Amino acid sequence: MRGARYIETGEIVTVHGLKGEVKVYPWCDSAQELVGYRKFYLDANGEKEIVNEKTRIQNGMAIIKIKGIDSVEEAVKLRGKKIYVDRRDIKLEEGQYLICDIVGCEVFDEDSGERYGEVTEVSSTGANDVYHIKFADGKIRLAPAIKQVVIRTDVEEGKIFIRPLRGLFDED
Repeated sequence: MRGARYIETGEIVTVHGLKGEVKVYPWCDSAQELVGYRKFYLDANGEKEIVNEKTRIQNGMAIIKIKGIDSVEEAVKLRGKKIYVDRRDIKLEEGQYLICDIVGCEVFDEDSGERYGEVTEVSSTGANDVYHIKFADGKIRLAPAIKQVVIRTDVEEGKIFIRPLRGLFDED
């Protein structure tokens, strides 16, 4: 297992309604991904567990009813808190990875073995993710995270092997 056990997935931004529900801004791909979790945590160590009684989606936000939080006054105390999920509860499809596991990986050429650099950030274009790779010269170059470019990913070893499209890393 690479990376932290408890993964930040969003932030409680406000209260919703009068019965203690909270509105969560999701940091995952979509708010829908938060629906299936029974437990969340209010700290990165998994010590402050909260139980999710019900989650629904509204305007791209997750509305969560937390067990034991039954009033606006109780819910408002959670405003600004980050929520975490246990990595072991995250279900990923084959070939899917958490962004926090991609950042920090070394990037190599699949054919030559040349080391290009390290992933410093992952951004989403809507069509696909883009890896920001910091080269030895300090410059950041971008590589699309598509199957034609990203050939193999080994997050356990912290390595990504790519085959750059023609001209991808050429200087201007």
